[in-house]
Amino acid sequence: MVALIGASGSGKSTLLRLISGLMPANAGSISTITVNGQLIQSHGKVSNDIRSSRSQIGLIFQQFNLVDRLTVLTNVIAGMLHRVPSYRSLLGLFKSEEKQLAIDALIRVGIGKCLYQRAGTLSGGQQQRAAIARTMVQKAKIVLADEPIASLDPESSRMVMELLSEMNQKDGCTIFVSLHQIHTAIKYCARTIALSHGDIVYDGPSSELTPKLLRELYGVEAEELLSDAQTTNPSIESANVHTLNNETTSPLNLASVY
Repeated sequence: MVALIGASGSGKSTLLRLISGLMPANAGSISTITVNGQLIQSHGKVSNDIRSSRSQIGLIFQQFNLVDRLTVLTNVIAGMLHRVPSYRSLLGLFKSEEKQLAIDALIRVGIGKCLYQRAGTLSGGQQQRAAIARTMVQKAKIVLADEPIASLDPESSRMVMELLSEMNQKDGCTIFVSLHQIHTAIKYCARTIALSHGDIVYDGPSSELTPKLLRELYGVEAEELLSDAQTTNPSIESANVHTLNNETTSPLNLASVY
């Protein structure tokens, strides 16, 4: 579980979109991006087989990306469309075990009672949990979460981060999450990669991200990252860091990290 931090405009969202193949890199800027050995893009051109590759990559956005008029259950079932024949997905013909998989995921994220509600009637925190349930039924090996708690209240933010941490530890799923909240990165991610204007300025243990180091890396921009941290304690690194399966902090490598 790796945190990606940086002030606004540092390139966090762009990096996640490049990794997922949602946008091509400028030709020559990045030679090749692979995920689990599958080519995502090369020399500014997205792979022709991107749909197959992307089926193993779960995407969670700040905006939730649910279809408001459809039920929560239908939105979650959409996570398995890559495994369902086209004719069944177009006609909405899902097997009972496929529906049960979606129901189990919704129960797991704590909104099992909302199965048949329209997605647009849910609160922001509930919608984000539905988006996580959709990723669960997708059975993605890697989840890219782009500011998943930026628009949520503190309690909803905690629940979303706990669910991502659970997916990481229990499902063996790699989580790469971009955050503005330094204290959240320290609490949930053993490793943090910090960006500044598109460059990597730090790649190492989250526990070492002290206010002093952040100000050295970002200057005045550090205040944006520290604004909601518990800066009254000069040793932010004392925050609880979850014990993850793998806490290595080798240099950034697209083949190994993503």
